[in-house]
Amino acid sequence: MKTVTLALSLFLVSIVGLAQEKTGVDITVTIDNITNDEGKVLAGLHTEETFMKGQGVQNLQSEIKEGKVTLTFTNVLPGNYAIMAMHDANENNRMDYQSNGMPKESYGMSGNDMTMGPPSFNNAKFTVGEEDLEFTIRF
Repeated sequence: MKTVTLALSLFLVSIVGLAQEKTGVDITVTIDNITNDEGKVLAGLHTEETFMKGQGVQNLQSEIKEGKVTLTFTNVLPGNYAIMAMHDANENNRMDYQSNGMPKESYGMSGNDMTMGPPSFNNAKFTVGEEDLEFTIRF
């Protein structure tokens, strides 16, 4: 009887595990033009409400290997988002600026908009639907 109960329990657990659906999509970001392997790359997935205001709705970091990182945001629900990434060379978890206000560390965003002035959500935004997405961001 114990064997039957154990087998039935394992069967039910495996069915429950398979029945759970993935919620949201995965967004994979590759950055392959980092000037050196010092420090780490920080990346945030932002809504219009969080863009340029601190932490995103998801935040990731990665060590740099041979000037490249790959990060994956998981279970992202449909909507409009933007990704911001920076090379935190000195690992102080923030962007460092020169005295004139220009960034000292490399950065980039979805849309790869490199216009002068601060980034805008409209230039960096993309829409998440039901399919996984892949982006390459340039610093």
